[in-house]
Amino acid sequence: MISYPTGKIYIGKDSVGSFRYFGSPDIAVVNEDFSKLPKQAQKKYCVCKEILWESETATEEELSQQELHFIRKYGSNNPDIGYNRFPPFKGE
Repeated sequence: MISYPTGKIYIGKDSVGSFRYFGSPDIAVVNEDFSKLPKQAQKKYCVCKEILWESETATEEELSQQELHFIRKYGSNNPDIGYNRFPPFKGE
């Protein structure tokens, strides 16, 4: 789970174990939210990465299932909460 200073999150999967992986949210959406932050917050900020689940033996299919599980659990596909756009948010 990637937490941004905008208050929103992104849930992603990393099947290669890269410490540099910080997700792939729609950059235009992230930039729009960042533009609403105070100038000082735009100039100096932290992005936090939290590993929610890991496995040495999971298949790509299992990894994808876990990703969807956490997207739903944290509601990161809700545009008010996060940057995931799949699965599409149906409102609740």
